[in-house]
Amino acid sequence: MNPRKKQNNRRSIRLQGYNYSSPGEYFITICTHNRKCLFGDVVDGEMRLNECGVVAEDFWRQIPKRYENAILDEFVVMPNHIHGIIGIEFKSDSHPVGSIPVGAIHELPLRDDDNIDLKNHQMERRKMLLPKIIGWYKMNVSKQVNILLENTGHRFWQRNYYEHIIRNDKSLHHIRNYIINNPLKWQADSFHTNNSQHDQR
Repeated sequence: MNPRKKQNNRRSIRLQGYNYSSPGEYFITICTHNRKCLFGDVVDGEMRLNECGVVAEDFWRQIPKRYENAILDEFVVMPNHIHGIIGIEFKSDSHPVGSIPVGAIHELPLRDDDNIDLKNHQMERRKMLLPKIIGWYKMNVSKQVNILLENTGHRFWQRNYYEHIIRNDKSLHHIRNYIINNPLKWQADSFHTNNSQHDQR
């Protein structure tokens, strides 16, 4: 199979038509490339961050400083991924939904061979706040960690990320508990390298 053709058919895991600048809370998961364990180890049910893990945690905590409309809830840095809840709220009516001045988005550039529908969808997403937050986070963590690892220029994250729109308090409570207990259940976690098949999205 032509690898370029396969890449062009990669499906989006974003919810079509949903405005990711809308107020609400979002459960985010970001994985390292090939789910390589770079952030530390789980020891006796507790996550022990290494130097790279400290960088990942520090930049996550900086998100509300960079984006004033973002609020952090529970989060955890695991050996090869980050789980976290990000809330979005509008603190004023001075900017319409989808046009908050939060700076340039840092995502992969659009390819010339992308079809026009995909290009239009990507351009719309780039106006939204949540992808900007994740793009900023991934860029800064990868830059700093690659310097630490002397791997400058190497791919660090999986290309995409996972999100779940939290629609009610019951779901929020369940996800908070999942994040808190994630280190305790690491050996059985689907993201554990012994249990998962690498998703290259």
